[in-house]
Amino acid sequence: MIDRALDRLREKRPAFEPGHVWLAGAGPGSMEMLTVGVLAAVMEADVIVYDALIDADLLDYARPEAERVYMGKRAGQPSASQDQINRRIVELARRNLRVLRLKGGDPFIFARGGEEAVALHEAGVPFRVLSGVTAAIGAAASARMPITMRGVNNALVLMTGHDKDGVTELDYAALAQLDQPIVIYMGLTYLDEIAGRLMNGGMDGAMPVAIVQNGTRPDERILISDLKNGAADVRREGLKSPSLVYIGRVVPVGETLRQMAAEMA
Repeated sequence: MIDRALDRLREKRPAFEPGHVWLAGAGPGSMEMLTVGVLAAVMEADVIVYDALIDADLLDYARPEAERVYMGKRAGQPSASQDQINRRIVELARRNLRVLRLKGGDPFIFARGGEEAVALHEAGVPFRVLSGVTAAIGAAASARMPITMRGVNNALVLMTGHDKDGVTELDYAALAQLDQPIVIYMGLTYLDEIAGRLMNGGMDGAMPVAIVQNGTRPDERILISDLKNGAADVRREGLKSPSLVYIGRVVPVGETLRQMAAEMA
C-alpha cells in the first residue's frame, strides 16, 4: 500500500533532479508524523544532509549507496555554522547530486530553512521546500493539548526564546495583553527572563504553563507549572532541550484530556 502511494506521488510531483536541493521537514521526532513526500525524497536522494533532531531510523530508508552527512546544530555544543552548512549543500549540488537537506520539524519555522533557500538562490541552485509538522503542533498533539480551541482562543503566537544576541526582543507587554497561547521554541535558557517580561507586561503569574521535552518521542516528558514558577520547576525536574514551552489557557484543556485518556486505558 505504501509503495503504491509513493509511486502515485512521484507521478504527480516534480522529479528530484540531479543538482537540485530539497529542503525537507522530518517532523518533531516520531516517524508517525513524517509526510509521504519527505519519505519519498529520503528514498531517492543521493546525499542526505541531516540535523540532530530527526529520527535516526529514517535514514534506514535511504538507498544503501546514499551519502549521509550530519550537520546538526545544538545549543552549547560544537557544530557547523550556518554559513558552513549553506556552502556544503551548494557544493554537493554542484557535484550534480540530488541533495536532501533534512531538518526536524518544518524547514521554514525556526529551522533556518529560509537562510538556506536564499543561499541556494544566490548560488543558482534549484530547490524545493517540503513542509513538515512543526514541533509546536506535533508535540501538542502528542500531549493531547489542543492549542486552538473554540471558546478558549482564536489566535496562536509562535516565538523563539533567543537569537544570536540573547533573549528574543519583542513587545512582551503586547503579548501579555493578547490572552492567546504562546509557544516558545528554544525557550528554556531564558524562561526566567521571558516570564518576568510577560508578568511585567500584565500577564498573571498564575497563567498555566506546560513544558514538553522530546515531544512525540518515546522519552517524552510533560511538566505542568505556571508562569511564575515554571523556570524554577524546570530546573528542579531537570528538563533539558529539546523542549517547547506552552503558555496559556489551553494547558488545562490538555491536562483534562490526558486524564480522560488515562481513565479509559
